[in-house]
Parts: sequence; structure tokens; C-alpha cells
Amino acid sequence: MSAVLQPLKFQVGARTLWSIPRRLIRVPLSLADVLEPRAIALPQFDDGADGILVTSLPEARMASVTAQAAGLIAFVRQRYTRYYADLNGGFEGYLAGMSANTRSGLKRKAKKLAAQSGGSLNVRAYRTPDELAAFHALARPLSALTYQESLLGAGLPDTPAFVQSMLAMAAADRVRAWLLFIDGRAVAYLYCPAEGDTLRYEYLGHDPEVGHLSVGSVLQLEAMRSLFAEGRFARFDFTEGEGQHKRQFATGGVACVDLMLLRSTLANRAAIAALAGFDRTMAAAKRATKRLRAEALVRRLRRR
Repeated sequence: MSAVLQPLKFQVGARTLWSIPRRLIRVPLSLADVLEPRAIALPQFDDGADGILVTSLPEARMASVTAQAAGLIAFVRQRYTRYYADLNGGFEGYLAGMSANTRSGLKRKAKKLAAQSGGSLNVRAYRTPDELAAFHALARPLSALTYQESLLGAGLPDTPAFVQSMLAMAAADRVRAWLLFIDGRAVAYLYCPAEGDTLRYEYLGHDPEVGHLSVGSVLQLEAMRSLFAEGRFARFDFTEGEGQHKRQFATGGVACVDLMLLRSTLANRAAIAALAGFDRTMAAAKRATKRLRAEALVRRLRRR
């Protein structure tokens, strides 16, 4: 495996303040890797690489991986839950697994959105090559409006290589996509490629002008409804990272880490020390902010 440039980012939310470039061999674990107790073997790397980055490594298996990395510096870059939804069973059972507040909230959001769409939701599913070509033509201009593209650089790609890959996967029945429309205009999209019987949450976004209508949540719910009805996939993988959206629609999750294994050089030790110090400072700032907000709320309640 070859190393790629992987910046070690100093981030505040989605904003990167600065970064330290390192050449790392990335080892991304699939949902099957995460859920099954299979051994995780580290790749060999040459003098051109600074180390290895293992993403979505279950915390319970971290010791067995670091034991393979004698002489390397192990550093946990982030911790999160790898969320997924089990698509076996029926949609009604899936809904029943949500809290009553979540179900009523989703129902209310869908009803409100339907009222903006002439009384019924307009969600279209795409799976064949011709359908995916039509999806991309509508979703790509929409993606240009989203914060995923403007802030994170994670919009739906428009390169010929991506389009060619998308159409090839569609021909092999390895992709699903959805668009939500209001008054005939696409306002939210979801694009999910497949790995075997698992569908992966990959590209999504919505027009910020209709964000108050919770179009992303409504589209996700309708996508889940169609997947249960189809019965083609066993799991929906919400991939790395956390968020309220993922927690809301997941049926399970595994505690994971992104683990860096770097050569024991002075530069790498300095980089890790700087990252660790920055992360501690940000965590302390978040705790302080929460405490101040809580204290302000208590003061307001006491004045009532």
C-alpha cells in the first residue's frame, strides 16, 4: 500500500486553523471489519511514509493493533461511535425502536414538509445507470449550494472519473440515491454506494434556504422506508464520525478510534505533542462553555 499526504489538522469545529503534513498509509475499516472479530493486520511501509492511520478501529481491539507496531508512536486522533442501522425486519419495527419523541418529531417534520409540497412528499429513488445520470444532473448544482461543499470540501463530485464510477456501480446494482423535491425543485440529496450487502452513507446535502424544514431528516426517513421495502441490503452504514442525525436513525453502534502510528522521530513527537495539547485545550474550552451556559440557565430560572 502506498502512503498519501494526510494533513494532521488543528480544527475548531469544521474550520481548520493550520495543519502539519504527513505521509500516511490509510487503513479504513469497513463496517464488516468493525462488527466481525477478524484480525486486523497492519501493512508494511517504506522510508517514504511517516506511518499508518487506521480509521474506525474498535476500541476493544486497539491493544492488538498497537502490539504489531513496536517502535512506532501510537496516538488516538479522535474517538466516536460507528453507527449503523440493521435493515433486517420491517420498517414498522424499525420505527418502533425509536423513542416516542423521535417518531412524533419525524412525523411532524414530514407533515410540515408535505404541506409545502402540495400535500404529499415528493421523494424519488435512483438505482439504474440512466436514473443515476439524471440524479447527478439534478444533485450536482444543489451540492454547490451546501455547506458540505463550501466548508468541508465534501460535496457530490462532478469529475468524469466519479461519474464513470457511479454509472458502473449502478450497472452492477451497487448504488442507491434519492432526491427530495419541493414544487418540482430538488432541495435535498442522498447518495449511497454499496459494499456487498451494506449500503454506505456517503454524499448528502440540502439547499440551505429550506434547512428549517428538516429536509435532510425527512429524506433519510423516506430512504430507510424504501430500503426496508426493497430488502436488498442488510445494513446501512453511517460511517465514521458522530452527529445527531446518525444517532437518530441508527439501531446500533461500536465505540471506535482513529489511530495514528508514526515513526519515532523528533518531528513526529513534536507534532503529536502539539496535537494533544491543542485537543486538550479545545476540550477544556467546550466544557467551560457548557458550564457557563448551564449556570446562565440556572440564573434565569431562579429569577422566575
